[in-house]
Amino acid sequence: QVQLVESGGGLVQPGGSLRLSCAASGSRFSIYNSAWYRQGPGNQRELVARIFTNGPTTYADSVKGRFTISRDNAKNTVFLQMNSLKPEDTAVYYCQMTVSQISRPPYDVWGQGTQVTVSS
Repeated sequence: QVQLVESGGGLVQPGGSLRLSCAASGSRFSIYNSAWYRQGPGNQRELVARIFTNGPTTYADSVKGRFTISRDNAKNTVFLQMNSLKPEDTAVYYCQMTVSQISRPPYDVWGQGTQVTVSS
């Protein structure tokens, strides 16, 4: 089973930046699409950004121009660079990957979540 470990969350002032990381580990796997979701207080989990296998990216309208998703294929890691943070970006951020392993169809895995709090 592939596992994801997230890091990089924390408390930041409005206008500040954070960089989230999500590293995948496991036995002989391939990563297809990767994404970041978030869930704020009292809200449903929402898609923030996705990076597809061949490189294209998509973003929620609320973060376009401020957030950038990227990945390091050699390290099986996906990143979310968050700039110009706003209080409404406060949420638990979750990493999600679609992965495949030998003799098993592709499946989704999720990280444990990392808290991002934007406050003065």
